[in-house]
Amino acid sequence: MELGSIINFLQDKNIMVIGATGFLAKIFVEKILRVQPNVKKLYVLLRAADEESATRRLHDEILWKDLFRLLKENLGPKFNTFVSEKLTLVPGDISQEDLNLKDSILREEICNQIECIVNLAATTNFDERYDVALNINTLGVKHILNFGKSCIKLKVLVHVSTAYVCGERRGLILEDPYKMGVSLNGEPGLDIDVEKKVVEEKLKQLRQEGASEDYIKMVMKDLGMKRANVYGWPNTYSFTKAMGEMLVGTLKENMSVVIVRPTIVASTYKEPFPGWIEGVRTIDSFLVAYGKGKLACFPADIKMVFDLIPADMVVNAILVAMMAHASQPCDNMIYHVGSSIANPVKCHNLQDYSFRYFTTKPCENNEGKLVKVDKLIILQNTISFQRYMFIHYLLPLKGLEIANAAFCQRFLGMYLDIKRKIQTVMRLVDLYKPYLFFNGIFDNLHTEKLQIAARHGGVEMDLFYFDPKMIDWEDYFMNIHLPGIVKYGSK
Repeated sequence: MELGSIINFLQDKNIMVIGATGFLAKIFVEKILRVQPNVKKLYVLLRAADEESATRRLHDEILWKDLFRLLKENLGPKFNTFVSEKLTLVPGDISQEDLNLKDSILREEICNQIECIVNLAATTNFDERYDVALNINTLGVKHILNFGKSCIKLKVLVHVSTAYVCGERRGLILEDPYKMGVSLNGEPGLDIDVEKKVVEEKLKQLRQEGASEDYIKMVMKDLGMKRANVYGWPNTYSFTKAMGEMLVGTLKENMSVVIVRPTIVASTYKEPFPGWIEGVRTIDSFLVAYGKGKLACFPADIKMVFDLIPADMVVNAILVAMMAHASQPCDNMIYHVGSSIANPVKCHNLQDYSFRYFTTKPCENNEGKLVKVDKLIILQNTISFQRYMFIHYLLPLKGLEIANAAFCQRFLGMYLDIKRKIQTVMRLVDLYKPYLFFNGIFDNLHTEKLQIAARHGGVEMDLFYFDPKMIDWEDYFMNIHLPGIVKYGSK
């Protein structure tokens, strides 16, 4: 594998970024604009009906973010002009054929000019509506691949997936492709066309019955979880992402396609500054709830490895892989980008770091008072968790409910507050239960080889670092990640 300067590679390149309002995509766009201002064009596809709404989304959901602070400081009054020169907005929708590109002139320009496509579009909600998740995470991949075949200068397509397409597998999980029709539990008959038909027929039935939109949403969410469970996946997200990968193998033909599978993506390690994140997800949901006093316990294997990787390292790995396989076509190359082999962080580490952090820097509650936290209780199985919740929360809540009724709603505020806390805990545990006892370790042999090639090939590793061994987890959590999720996570 021959590599070289990524700065030089990016110069005068035309790159299409799909799903540009997503967390990783914003970091990807910012990184290129900051380190290589001589990139020719970034064609930014946003889900929008027209250019006006796409422009609004660009400014509201991307450029105004604090993430672009350093770039704005560097460019000063030239920022807006620079962005207008380097970014070309592409209103579209990957859930539609031909990406729903209505501007024929722009479509022709893209097909004649772009050399790289990076697909970062996804819906990441674990319990997303099945119709929505299937259209974006699965069929969207099909539409992007078909579009890529019409791009005459295309050298590489990078598809960003997730390591958790593996479902609840145990042991060493290899960087292997998923084949069309092969389920995780041996259940025969997984067929994407059939899944599409199941969705269409259910929607048709519900609308004929005059179901409300709220009811349709609930049914579609339940349908996604049921279909995922039938074939061995724990949730709609990982199931539809796995089917998206299956389509890559089936439809890519002669295209050079790279699949990047990040693990749990955390806040930025260094660039453009440490600690930037957007929203809270997976383990961060528990940490934030704990810091705010809404979570005292959760079930998990105390020795389990949480495979975390900072977002800027994921973006750097995408860029290095993109360059590597633009010059050297590949056959379904897959890269796990995570830390569970190279530099694992365990559940008891998170328990310790979070207690120390929120003890020294407590959060404020809704009344402006500082929240005092006790050490987070980790229960070793779901039965212990249910028993703990019943004794410490559900039973007292029932007593409070009776007392509240007897004393003319005198304790209503307290009752509702405790009930909300219980609902928060139960929803988090229900949603993330498959990952609280996850016993898989992600092999990263391909990624290690990419790192070695990058170090020896002239890649600017100070700018495009993605080796998790460089992370001091205690310093990262205490001084970067936990402050980051407190500052940015709820915005």
